[in-house]
Amino acid sequence: MALETASVEATFSALKDRLDGVVPDFELSHKAALAFEINQIKQERGAVILGHNYMEPALYHSVCDFHGDSLELSRIAATTESNPIVFCGVRFMGETAKILNPDRTVLLPADRAGCSLAESITAEDVRRLRDRYPGIPVVAYINTYADVKAEVDICCTSGNAKQVVESLECEQVIFLPDEYLAANVANETGKQIIYPSLRPISSSKRESASDIGLQYDLIGWKGRCEVHEKFTVQDILDVREQFPDVMVLAHPECSPEVVKASDFSGSTGAMIKHVKESETTRYLLLTECSMGDNIAAESGDKEMLRLCSVRCPHMNEITLENVLIALKENRQEIHVPEEISRRARSAIQKMLEIG
Repeated sequence: MALETASVEATFSALKDRLDGVVPDFELSHKAALAFEINQIKQERGAVILGHNYMEPALYHSVCDFHGDSLELSRIAATTESNPIVFCGVRFMGETAKILNPDRTVLLPADRAGCSLAESITAEDVRRLRDRYPGIPVVAYINTYADVKAEVDICCTSGNAKQVVESLECEQVIFLPDEYLAANVANETGKQIIYPSLRPISSSKRESASDIGLQYDLIGWKGRCEVHEKFTVQDILDVREQFPDVMVLAHPECSPEVVKASDFSGSTGAMIKHVKESETTRYLLLTECSMGDNIAAESGDKEMLRLCSVRCPHMNEITLENVLIALKENRQEIHVPEEISRRARSAIQKMLEIG
């Protein structure tokens, strides 16, 4: 939760209590002044600040009213009565908040804050897949832009992807756009997966299992997260050699080989819950590195091993400086065309109903 303090000095003291040993004092001193001003303006405007688990620690622990993964923040965005909503996350998350609460002003405190997964597929790609595989339902990972969501039947997050696929009760499903998440869902559900090309074909010859000589249940896409694709099985083996008692947690956007070699796989929210509830004291998180810092700040008895500093360049665009500018000037307001918003809202709401 956001800090409620009466002065910059008190904000610094509260941050130091939370982040001592995680963020150096000279950095905290600068950020405490920004955080105090943000919290003052936020109260004056009646704003709410949503912070994804990948936010850098000083921002995460000072100004965010709610923390969470994509699913949790989607639920909050759908029900909040605060205005504006400042979404500390990447652009597709801000779009989702706007789609779910169209009467609210949604501000994204960054110039771009894109996503390699969201940018790996277009609405036209989805239409071409539907044309090639008529009648097969389409699931889109929440890490997609609004125009893609408008073309699909239902959305999912990394936390409920398996449940969403199973809820369709169909022999075949198109699952977009994360190659690794799709493969991990296929493994969980016992499905066979293919990743088709979209080469031109005649309208009289739809691609089918018999056409390509393969049996398949899940049709995937070759999109990847530029953070999670960096982790390897060798990374895990090297860490286990030095720290045999380590518990390894991998995000489902990691490769199936990495997920298999890990002790636990789940969404960011599921990983945080697992660390807090487990009696193990040493962990390696195979995900965006800021989340490890945020957990370390909240769980002093847990040791977070630093495998590397894999920082999402898009999440890294969200800074306290940009949050302050967004609140002061209504900068980077998110807009989604009504027709796209209406169709995308249906796909997102179906996801939320599943949980």
